[in-house]
Amino acid sequence: MTIDGRVARGERTRTAALDAAVALATEAGLHGLSLAQLADALGVSKSGLFAHWRSKEALQLATVDRAVAQWQERIVQPALRAPRGVRRLWAVHTARIDFYAARVLPGGCFFANTEFEYNGRPGPVRDRLAEAFKRWNAFLERLVQEAVDLGELPADVDVPQLAYEVDALGISAVMRSRLLDPDTAYRHARQGFLHRLRALCPDPTLLPEGLS
Repeated sequence: MTIDGRVARGERTRTAALDAAVALATEAGLHGLSLAQLADALGVSKSGLFAHWRSKEALQLATVDRAVAQWQERIVQPALRAPRGVRRLWAVHTARIDFYAARVLPGGCFFANTEFEYNGRPGPVRDRLAEAFKRWNAFLERLVQEAVDLGELPADVDVPQLAYEVDALGISAVMRSRLLDPDTAYRHARQGFLHRLRALCPDPTLLPEGLS
């Protein structure tokens, strides 16, 4: 095998391990995630993982970064294929709810869970999470502003407020889906934002009339 081949295989192994770490963190918490815990879950030796991450904190930081990449791959990138404006804003919300509904992660949402878990835990992991939240919020605000600039939302719309509302609907949906009927939670989250957008949009025909 060539050096490039070994590097590629090593990167695939690392990514697979981090995918498992993200999933594990949604069930057992990120703060408690350790190399030993991940090794047990994967059925591999702790020393094999130690070659990738030299400490528990290094693993936790890498897990946050992998969760961000997963979010980009499964939610942001598909939504960006929709036309700019209210349709893209609607697409990112539905992609997020679809991601939750598919139960890709056993514990619901990595970011919703860690947001509560790390509210009172200062340190590098909390800082990395806070930066991810800031980037996500800035992305939502950018999509709202694009819709305003295109005339698909009123010029006087409160951009940060609307971005906050769509994010809050997503968080509420995934948290309620863990304790209550998930289909109802996801339907309410979709309908809530659709009604909000249609009420604001000068041309509501850009959006679905309703949900089946």
